[in-house]
Amino acid sequence: MNTTTIKTLSEKLDTTVPKLRELDAYWSGQQPAAFLSNESREALGDRLRRVSVNFPRLAVTALAERLDLTGFRTGGVDAEPDADLWNVWRRCGMEEASAQAHVDALAYGRSFVIVWADSAGAPVVTVESPLQVAVTRDPASREVTAALKRWIDGSTARAVLYERDAITVLVHPGTIVDAAAMPSTGWTATETIPNPLGVVPVVPVVNRGRLLDVDGVSEMADILDLTDALNKINLDMLVTSEFYARPRRWATGLEVVEDEDGNPVKPFSAALDDVWQSEAADTKFGQFDAARLDGYADAAALITQQVGALTGLPPHYLGLHGDQPASADAIRSAEASLVARAYALHRTFGTAWASVARLMLAVRDGVDPRTLDVEPMWANPETRTPAQAADAAAKLVGVGVPLSVVLADTLGMSPEQVERVRSARRGDALDAAAVDLGKLAAS
Repeated sequence: MNTTTIKTLSEKLDTTVPKLRELDAYWSGQQPAAFLSNESREALGDRLRRVSVNFPRLAVTALAERLDLTGFRTGGVDAEPDADLWNVWRRCGMEEASAQAHVDALAYGRSFVIVWADSAGAPVVTVESPLQVAVTRDPASREVTAALKRWIDGSTARAVLYERDAITVLVHPGTIVDAAAMPSTGWTATETIPNPLGVVPVVPVVNRGRLLDVDGVSEMADILDLTDALNKINLDMLVTSEFYARPRRWATGLEVVEDEDGNPVKPFSAALDDVWQSEAADTKFGQFDAARLDGYADAAALITQQVGALTGLPPHYLGLHGDQPASADAIRSAEASLVARAYALHRTFGTAWASVARLMLAVRDGVDPRTLDVEPMWANPETRTPAQAADAAAKLVGVGVPLSVVLADTLGMSPEQVERVRSARRGDALDAAAVDLGKLAAS
């Protein structure tokens, strides 16, 4: 057991978890109001404790919903979709779990996937949170050299250390009641399992920004301060609305009456059905102009536009400019930046999912994962009507593109759906040729 590696990875988790918790608060809209003044708090009382316009979550989900894995090819880009591998993928529950991995990778900057074998030797795949998993990398190749998953089971701290040659199950003898107080030393190995794969079976799914961002960057990072500013504008608007909900009136020519302590006594009540009256001939009554909220709306629109510029979210996602785009071309134009980001993530995340698929094949077939060639297949992230997609597919088939490629790449069909269409076409062709399969089999 490499105690130095365990200590390094534990300390890395201790360092990164607080920042991830902050991102988690923004994701759930539970971040503290950054600009709420004491006067505003007093004016609001307990009627409004938090207002959160959750654009950070929108920035993540708008991208995540366009990242839909539909299959894998093995043996090169010209190969047919591997239906057997896709069946294994589905049995491992990865259709839903991969979407969760995308959300965490976009929100936190990274998520992790662990591949191992069950008691029968079949592949088991789990998606893990960066709140519980950390990895170390080779500084030259950036290959994962070790990984640690750490969690609390009741009041017991448990961990698993993944290395190229072994998997070590760990437990800490102390009693742990707070995840923030997880130990970095003092772990005891309870079991060591040889690792026949030759590589660490933990794959980071990283939302990488630049070359040295090996642990990824959050899609929410650029708009956290803007979100606080927008929340502040909305809070101010609500405070103003509450403070000026009733008209503010004034009166002159009245004698100021004081109580026993010398404090002025209000001459009139604030009840809606009360009539203000005075016997003094020179008394005058009036009303201040009502507060306008236009300035708040203009400031909120300005900040929202900046959020859209940084995230690539189209105006109709952010509620700007009122009406929805009037045509499919207008929608595609508005979503061009978002779609480009989705295509970039296909390449970034596709590398990780290819590694996961290679590990699954290595576990199933007992081969070296480094010798396998796997390519993930993605659904088209562009917004298209069924008629547009069908028209594009028909034109591609018309110029000679193989049907299976069109079904998978253009229409986003899974390997099972592609095979079902191809089987149906073969059946239709046989029917059209009046082929009697019974006679053909007998001959």
